[in-house]
Amino acid sequence: MAPKRKKSRTVPQKDTESQEQTKSDRPSVTPRRSGRIIGKQTQELDPDATPVNGGNLRSASARAAGRTKQMQGKIEADVYNSLRGLEDGLRDVVKRQKLALNESSALSTPDVKEEDAAFVPKPTLPTVPEFGRRGSASKNNGLEKSGRNDANQTSGSYADGEPYDRENGGEYPLDSADANTLKQEGARPPPVNSDYLPLPWKGRLGYACLNTYLRLSNPPVFSSRTCRISSILDHRHPLQDPSQPEHPTKNRPDKNQTADVARGQKYVEALGLANARDIVKMLRWNDKYGIKFMRLSSEMFPFASHEEYGYKLAPFASEALTEAGSVAAELGHRLTTHPGQLGSPREEVVQNSIRDLEYHDEMLTLLRLPEQLDKDAVMILHMGGVFGDKEATLDRFRKNYARLTPGVKARLVLENDDVSWSVHDLLPICEELNIPLVLDFHHHNIIFDKGQLREGTNDIVELFPRIRATWDRKGITPKMHYSEPCSEAITPRQRRKHRRRVVTLPPCPNDMDLMIEAKDKEQAVFDLMRNFKLPGWDRFNDVIPYERQDENRPPPKPTKKKQRKRKKSADDDDEVGEMERDEEQKPPPEILESELGMGGPNNRVYWPIGMEEWLRPKKREVKRKRKAEDDINGDE
Repeated sequence: MAPKRKKSRTVPQKDTESQEQTKSDRPSVTPRRSGRIIGKQTQELDPDATPVNGGNLRSASARAAGRTKQMQGKIEADVYNSLRGLEDGLRDVVKRQKLALNESSALSTPDVKEEDAAFVPKPTLPTVPEFGRRGSASKNNGLEKSGRNDANQTSGSYADGEPYDRENGGEYPLDSADANTLKQEGARPPPVNSDYLPLPWKGRLGYACLNTYLRLSNPPVFSSRTCRISSILDHRHPLQDPSQPEHPTKNRPDKNQTADVARGQKYVEALGLANARDIVKMLRWNDKYGIKFMRLSSEMFPFASHEEYGYKLAPFASEALTEAGSVAAELGHRLTTHPGQLGSPREEVVQNSIRDLEYHDEMLTLLRLPEQLDKDAVMILHMGGVFGDKEATLDRFRKNYARLTPGVKARLVLENDDVSWSVHDLLPICEELNIPLVLDFHHHNIIFDKGQLREGTNDIVELFPRIRATWDRKGITPKMHYSEPCSEAITPRQRRKHRRRVVTLPPCPNDMDLMIEAKDKEQAVFDLMRNFKLPGWDRFNDVIPYERQDENRPPPKPTKKKQRKRKKSADDDDEVGEMERDEEQKPPPEILESELGMGGPNNRVYWPIGMEEWLRPKKREVKRKRKAEDDINGDE
């Protein structure tokens, strides 16, 4: 076929006069190519002009848009002026504060020797959040809320100049203290520690709430699964597809359907049952490696002591807790808990505390422990804040203690804290009300009666007979708490932070139970076992980095090898089939459910300090080829 002929185009001649006239008629603002935008910009320049296309309707809408824009501009100007006034006022306040601070003696330079000046940080002005900076409001609100008192926040109400709470772990940077405080604390008399070691050890060593090895196993094992109240309210609605399991994005509760309180209650109870069932695994793991003492998490049953959303544990959790108690009885394992405070002047806080104590008492009672283990299942309590008057706080505690049920009184013990209440403060009331006293060595080294004792573990030994007598009167096995501050800590606030692992043992009796309150939990107990050859020190071995022999892995994918094409004969079919079977990798042996997370055949459960990442699978590393190799490959 012959190609089609192209149509000829006639090029019109340019009319320079008409173009110049058109340019003069155009608006000063250069519009875009879109016809709609051109029309819109023309209307904004002259809203009263008659539109080319569109009639009166389009002109009316253009005038309305112009008026709306003028109103918005007016509102924006008013808002800007008000914000500017607020900023000027804030600057004036900051200026007055700085002038007052400069006139005071808060920033007076301490008398520091030249050789010590390098070790003392320079005093800094208190920072004021800049106007409009993101997050400044939330920080201020957090500082204001740090002083409130509720049932689960004991140290926020302390009135001895320590406004921070334990939720921060006492993690105060060295720069947060001024030069005077550092000089005063650095010059305090050195602690006098006892050289006695409780060896040979006959008691039980324990840790609190969480097992780091089991928490990072697959599947994870822990007893502190929790939720928010909003999640309970959401789960009162049925799932979008009730026949399928819940999914965080694909199958969530449908809020358009009718809510049912029982459905939301079933959701939160399922979390508590999962926590209770994992206690059995944790107890058997502890017993395998020589640990006979553990503190149960207070979050085992979320919101069980809440005023509005609280609930009783019986009968839905009775079976799971009884099973855990029977395992603890079989292994001779001690279980305890650690609720909040009981000395607040606010009735609302006291009622919350009493409900919380009754919840913990019910949880421990449902374990159905033998008589002695049931006595040893105590609830450790802090006195709480001072609230300006220690004697008045002690009187309130006596009245609130009288309101408790006999079951709660039988389990209640008091512990000295690191902010307000020393051993000398609590020992008289413990002897008066027949309450055992838990001695915390770490807290004692921060808060103690300087008129009677020196810092350290040496002088406190003199009070051991009185402390032990508070336990013997009730027939409860005594227990103490031990932890150590970080080596760089100087001030009391900084010393509250617990070291990841402890180095030595306190001078406690060798037949009592000792709770190690360290960040690395059971690994800190392992370190003590190895250092002092305590019973069970030879039961565990170091983990292999990024490898675990106690969890099931998916079967490996078969390797595919390229083979040259050749003609097959009938005799070669059997040989090819045998080769293919040999190339398929055998799946790893399946591990029984009872052995999951138990350390494998070589008991590899110990990880060195700072190497917690070894418990997780190693991240995939993508190796990049070097540029030189790429150039060589490109040349080839």
